[in-house]
Amino acid sequence: MISITKLYCDRSTWGDTLRYETPHTQRKPVVVWNCTRRCNLKCVHCYSQSCNEPYEDELSTAEARAMIRDLADFRVPVLLFSGGEPLMRHDIFELGAYARKLGIRPVISTNGTLITKSVAALIKETGFAYVGISLDGVGETNDRFRGQKGAFDAAMRGFESCISMGQKVGLRLTMTKGNVKELPAIFNLVEQTRIPRVCFYHLVYTGRGAEIVEDDLSHQQTREAFDFILDRAMDLHRRGLDKDILMVDNHCDGVYLYLRLLSEDPQRAKQVYALLEANGGNASGVAIGCVDNIGDVHADQFWQSYTFGNVRERPFSQIWTDTSDPIMAGLKNRKPLLKGRCAQTNCRWIDVCNGNFRARAVAVYGDCWMQDPACYLTDEEIAR
Repeated sequence: MISITKLYCDRSTWGDTLRYETPHTQRKPVVVWNCTRRCNLKCVHCYSQSCNEPYEDELSTAEARAMIRDLADFRVPVLLFSGGEPLMRHDIFELGAYARKLGIRPVISTNGTLITKSVAALIKETGFAYVGISLDGVGETNDRFRGQKGAFDAAMRGFESCISMGQKVGLRLTMTKGNVKELPAIFNLVEQTRIPRVCFYHLVYTGRGAEIVEDDLSHQQTREAFDFILDRAMDLHRRGLDKDILMVDNHCDGVYLYLRLLSEDPQRAKQVYALLEANGGNASGVAIGCVDNIGDVHADQFWQSYTFGNVRERPFSQIWTDTSDPIMAGLKNRKPLLKGRCAQTNCRWIDVCNGNFRARAVAVYGDCWMQDPACYLTDEEIAR
């Protein structure tokens, strides 16, 4: 995750301390917990392939509390309640409050359709620091992606309910060929409402996302979309509209932004490079991790085909620091292992990208150390 607002517009936002002030190798991981796999929608790109049905063997309340205690002792800074749809878990408010009590910042990733004013009030009262609501377009486009008519209107009511309660909230959109033309509409929506934050995600080819790889943006389309996002973010900033704009799940975005700044503002580009170096690029298995609904631990929420252990058998803190697993050890020092265009001998941006997403390499090449196929930088741009 990189902040366009911080890097390109030179305005600090509330998440910058976590992203840029401590090198990722020195951070404790942000943990994504897929607290339930059940979901009331059926999104075309869902990495957990969720449906509206019960799933057996999910962590109990007692098991979840034990996991959260361990995360707190391990000094995990953030616990992201995800899914499925986390608001379909009956004890989410109890567990969110417990995390907060133990000093972890709890946040929610949701489709927003279940957030009424009373639910928003509970979210606020519980102490959730942030709610990310997913939209994949405006109106019918979103409903098509989400697999349910009326999902857009329900999500918008979720935004309005959170904002009315003073709950920090933001919009999350995964870019594909099916919705990239709606980026102007999304910016217009954000400008016309009180939604303060937008995160633009790149598609990761896992779960149902693996079934729509052909819908991913081409490298040229990705560059064009990012240029548009940069332009609109700067336009909002210059007009004094404080909207936080972030890019997620493709770390060559930072390089592309830096290269653009080199021609626009070389002095600022120098400062941005230092921030990108501190951020360190992809942090799967290092500064971000995942626990799924049955307690299996993964390098991130997208790479669920490989498991390091289960929190029912060993605490997360022990699993995360056990480098007897060759992939866990490799992720913590991956640069010598990377292949293809990502190899240290081929790419000069390894210190600010760190090889990008391993889950996409696994999906396309079956090799977790191979290049990320979604890197849209040219051979000339990465050459040493």
